[in-house]
Amino acid sequence: MEEKFKDYYKILGVSKNASQDEIKKAYRKLARKYHPDRNKNNKEAEEKFKEINEAYEVLGNPENRKKYDEVGMYWRQYDEYKKAREQARRQSGFHRFGGGSTYEGNWEDLGDLFDLFGGFGGFGSRAYRARTDIPRKGRDYHAEMTLAFDEAYHGTSRIIDLGDKKLRIRIKPGAYEGQVIRLKGKGGKGINGGADGDLYITIHVGDSPQFVRKGDDLYTTLEVDDVTAVLGGKVSLNTPSGPIQVTVPPGSSCGKKLRIRGKGMPVYGHEGQYGDLYASVKIIVPQHLSLREKQLYEELKNLRS
Repeated sequence: MEEKFKDYYKILGVSKNASQDEIKKAYRKLARKYHPDRNKNNKEAEEKFKEINEAYEVLGNPENRKKYDEVGMYWRQYDEYKKAREQARRQSGFHRFGGGSTYEGNWEDLGDLFDLFGGFGGFGSRAYRARTDIPRKGRDYHAEMTLAFDEAYHGTSRIIDLGDKKLRIRIKPGAYEGQVIRLKGKGGKGINGGADGDLYITIHVGDSPQFVRKGDDLYTTLEVDDVTAVLGGKVSLNTPSGPIQVTVPPGSSCGKKLRIRGKGMPVYGHEGQYGDLYASVKIIVPQHLSLREKQLYEELKNLRS
C-alpha cells in the first residue's frame, strides 16, 4: 500500500514562504488546541495532535524543511534519493548542459527516469515500493511545559500524555525559559528496525512576584528603615530557599545593590552550583512619628544646619 502524501504546510495552516518564526507560532497555537490534556478521550483530536507534531518535525527544522521542499514526503530518504538519482543518470547516459535543464538521451530513457523519480517532489511509486525495507527513524514528538517559578527553582516532575502512552518527566532544578529538553527514543517507533524518534520538550517558566531572573542570577528589593540605612545593621531578606539575614552597610543610599553569593537560581545540570542574588536597597520613610521621634528629628535637623 502506497503512503499518502501529506502537505505539512497545509496541516500547520501556513504558506510555503512562511518564516521559521511563523511556523513555530502556528505549531504552538494548534498544539495547545489539540493537546490530549484538553481533549480527553477524543480520538480525532489525538490523531490531529500527532499529525501536527509530524508536520512540525519537518517544517520546524530548516534542514528537514529543505529536504521536504525538494523530495516531498520521502524527505527521510533524501540521501538515498540523491544517490539513486545520480546512479540512474550515469546509467542512462544523460548529461546536464551547464546550469540548464536539457538532457541528452532518448525519450524512452527519460520516461524511465521520470517513472523512477516522478510524482510530487521526489520518489515515484516504483522506487518507493522497491525500497520499503530501508530502516527509518520514528517521528520526533514536540511538547511544551509551563513551570511555576518555584518548580523551576526546586525541580519537579510531570506526566505527559502522548496519546498511546504516558510518560513521567523529571525536570532538574534551574530550568529556564525557552529551554529544550531532549528525551532520546521517547518519540514514535522506528520503521524496519530504525531508531525510535525523540521527544523534545520546550520549557516555559512563569514570572515571580518577588524575583527577576537574568540567567542564573536573581534580582529583588530589600526594604530598609531609615535608621538602618544610616547606621547599618542586619535585615531579613527572603530568598527562594528561605529567609536569611544580610548586613546593610552604614550610609546605604536608596538603590544600593547588595550581592549575596550563591543565593540565585540553581545552575541547570550542575548540582550544588548557584547564581547570585542581588538586592536593591529601598529606604522606607516612617509615616507615623511619635512626639518624641519628631523632637529627635528636629534636633537632628538643627545639628545639621
